[in-house]
Amino acid sequence: MVTSPQLASADPSTRPTTGGWAVLGPGQIARRFLGELSENGGGLVAVGSSDSGRARAFADEAEERGATDVTAGTYEEALADPRVAAVYVSAVHTAHPALVVAALDAGKAVLCEKPLSVNHGTTMALVDAAREAGVPLVEAYMYRFHPQTRAVLDLVREGAIGRVVHVDASFAFRVPQRGGRLFDPAVAGGGILDVGGYPATMVSAIVDAAEGAHASEPVDLSATGVVGPTGVDEWTVARATYRGGITATLSAGVRATAPNDVTILGEKGRIRIPEPWVPTGATTIELTTVDEGERVIEIDAAPAYALEAQATLAALRDGALEAAEMTSAETLATARTLDRWRAAIRLRYPFEAETADIPPVRPLVVSDAAMRYGEIPGVGKRVSRLVMGVDNQPDLAHASAMFDHYFAHGGNAFDTAYIYGDGALEGRLGRWIANRGVREDVVVITKGGHTPHCDPESVSRQLLESLERQGTDYADIYMLHRDNPDVPVGEFVDVLDEHFRAGRIRVYGGSNWTPARIDEANAYARANGRQGFTVVSNHFGLAEALDVPWEGCVHATDAASKRWLAERGIPLLPWSSQARGFFTGRARPDDLSDPELVRCYYSDENFERLRRAEQLGADRGVPATAIALAYVLAQPFPTFPLFGPRTIEEARSSMRGLSIELTAEEVAWLDLRS
Repeated sequence: MVTSPQLASADPSTRPTTGGWAVLGPGQIARRFLGELSENGGGLVAVGSSDSGRARAFADEAEERGATDVTAGTYEEALADPRVAAVYVSAVHTAHPALVVAALDAGKAVLCEKPLSVNHGTTMALVDAAREAGVPLVEAYMYRFHPQTRAVLDLVREGAIGRVVHVDASFAFRVPQRGGRLFDPAVAGGGILDVGGYPATMVSAIVDAAEGAHASEPVDLSATGVVGPTGVDEWTVARATYRGGITATLSAGVRATAPNDVTILGEKGRIRIPEPWVPTGATTIELTTVDEGERVIEIDAAPAYALEAQATLAALRDGALEAAEMTSAETLATARTLDRWRAAIRLRYPFEAETADIPPVRPLVVSDAAMRYGEIPGVGKRVSRLVMGVDNQPDLAHASAMFDHYFAHGGNAFDTAYIYGDGALEGRLGRWIANRGVREDVVVITKGGHTPHCDPESVSRQLLESLERQGTDYADIYMLHRDNPDVPVGEFVDVLDEHFRAGRIRVYGGSNWTPARIDEANAYARANGRQGFTVVSNHFGLAEALDVPWEGCVHATDAASKRWLAERGIPLLPWSSQARGFFTGRARPDDLSDPELVRCYYSDENFERLRRAEQLGADRGVPATAIALAYVLAQPFPTFPLFGPRTIEEARSSMRGLSIELTAEEVAWLDLRS
């Protein structure tokens, strides 16, 4: 773990908002970029490469095209050139993250060739790094900047073919020999990442135009494909369904040709775009409708590479963090879609394996300025008041990005359980801890004994298996995930005390245990010289629970439970403290689309709590979710709320609640007690 100060981004007041370009990775696609940049008044001023000869040759070529005084050197030298305002990253896929972060840290706007990164986890981290740097980061799907694409989306938006029903989109070609980067899994070769993003982004944009949405993703995706002998996808077809019922077929490959066009089928006709991906010269759109027959719409020639460069510089001048033609939300949605596409054909690169040593996107520097901490007696470490739930991380790359972000912002407590992901999630957490070397810096909460295996024998077996999965020899906090009233409470206390004395558990307690049962357990412990329950994890939050989401759960949102917690002073690790999204804006009296939300939280009193949280949030300049979290943190008993963000952006939003201090009067007002 790195603890030295992180390199600060360049002083915003000294960043150039106009100026030249640097190319990092002078390959074939960079030459196309250079050609259009030079012909349209753009300026290349620096070239960076790991090969000095390639850098010099590219700089000489640029000067032959009219550029002057182009420096050639290392990546670091190119980024240090004060004339550089923006950087075009065009190296191999796996090199993108390091080059993008280096450029952002240098205060440069970044236009990065697709895919921005190999997977959604790393993409999240890069988008977040751009946000922290305060400069634009644009993924270079250059066809999105061409007037042909804009005209197609306008036709869809205007209803030229009626309601959109289906889209066919393909981009594939045949490479005769299996060699080079396209067939190398070490650099993320294959068709999905090289060209599959084109049909994925086009279909998403069409759905957006048809539905008035943004950054659409499939609600369902399946795929078949061929993973070749080198370990990359050579040909694959995905079938996707989007909101509103729009379906799509997406094809990509590097060993078989395809029409390389897009056909949009609607209730009144079709739109066909021939060769949309690399538009050169004048282009056309074929529009066929039942009323008017077929007509061809001609689009004047336009330099797509130059247009994406201009859009990146315009964002820099305007102080924006993205270009409207390809937003960060679309980049993130595309990364998730491509992850799902690869998963559907069971393609994972060796460097993404569950046992891989996935490094942080940038040096892991911990700042605890925004975090709050508390003490749980017996743990022996301070505990962050906000606890990361280990239950929403679909792969190690995603988990690494989420855990890195949380840890870098002072979070050190992780909540997991024997049953989460059939054990895979415990393994992911353990691998991240080992990769970062932070076992003594984190607090791991482990749970076992879930129905129907809630008995002393199962608890021992599951505890030992959990420790093995996590690669550790102790749990900082161990909790029984459910209670089994058919088992005498003393039998649970005895087995937990045994593991406590053996050093496998430092603190233990119950999750979804009633106050009465915990009191009974502690009375037994006192009478028999055993360690007692010292933590509890029940449902608690601003919204009073009318019911619980899962069978066997226990809530502590009623007045009697709150009094018990205050009297005992027992630390509470509340789950679902934000009421499963009740405070996010999804809950409205006339919206009954989520039956679980309705069953558990819909009441006049809870909607009044929501109204007050929104009002107070507006006064404080934070979302209602932050107020709901602040309410939990402001209780008269110690609380360490669990949260389960699926993205870094969700984590940032939730953590804003840490900055809100509520008075006792505000807490009472939110809870309808005044």
